[in-house]
Amino acid sequence: MVDLTALLADLTAESEQLDALVAPLPPEAWARPTPAPGWTVAHQIAHLAWTDHVAHLAATDTAAFFASVTSAPDPSRLVDDGAEAFLAPPAALLARWRAGRAALAAALAAAPAGEKLPWYGTRMSPASMATARLMETWAHGEDVADALGVRRTPTARLRHVAHLGFRTLGHGFAAHGRAVPTAPVRVELVAPHGDTWAFGPEDAADRVTGPALDFCLLVTQRRHRADLALVATGPVADEWLDVAQAFAGPPGGKRAAAGSEALR
Repeated sequence: MVDLTALLADLTAESEQLDALVAPLPPEAWARPTPAPGWTVAHQIAHLAWTDHVAHLAATDTAAFFASVTSAPDPSRLVDDGAEAFLAPPAALLARWRAGRAALAAALAAAPAGEKLPWYGTRMSPASMATARLMETWAHGEDVADALGVRRTPTARLRHVAHLGFRTLGHGFAAHGRAVPTAPVRVELVAPHGDTWAFGPEDAADRVTGPALDFCLLVTQRRHRADLALVATGPVADEWLDVAQAFAGPPGGKRAAAGSEALR
């Protein structure tokens, strides 16, 4: 059984790490472009603040959550419009993000056991919602770090991202309009501290191996598979590395290989 308290503590720690990276920045650094076309550092933080806000609605007021979806002028621009709507001067944006993520953590901690929260195209347990928020916080933190030329040290919190990436194997195929495979896949990853994280049956013929960081970068579509030290064995595993997607919704634009134009 997932320890929601520990998971929320990891989400808080991941948010605080990114907060510590952006809080000291001068105003001009918030305007730096990130690998996501059209998005600055400020857009990345505004996106996290907006997503925490709608996740809080999902946990506390389902009618308001659904209204926020149905009232969107252009559903295809929901994410971009949300980030734009939450943009503010750095100090105000930081305050909004901090208050929103604290409110979300409290709401998830208070959610009744077994409750499923509405989300875009699915329903999620409080633990799954917390995992998804950690995944997004880490992934958008990578965008910010890339924009600032900073290399962040991977932590054991990546296990949550890796596990979510493994669990969403079928979603990646379906999101790309491909048949969901029935063959199991074994994933064996070298964790930041040298131990091994393994998911899936040991005797699976299809396998993915490599650094946990690289796997997390792939499933969050922050790097192209050609730039990562991941090894796929078997046709299902090989195809998966082309469509892997740990986040809900339609397929992302994916990043191009190094030396090519990056896509979001």
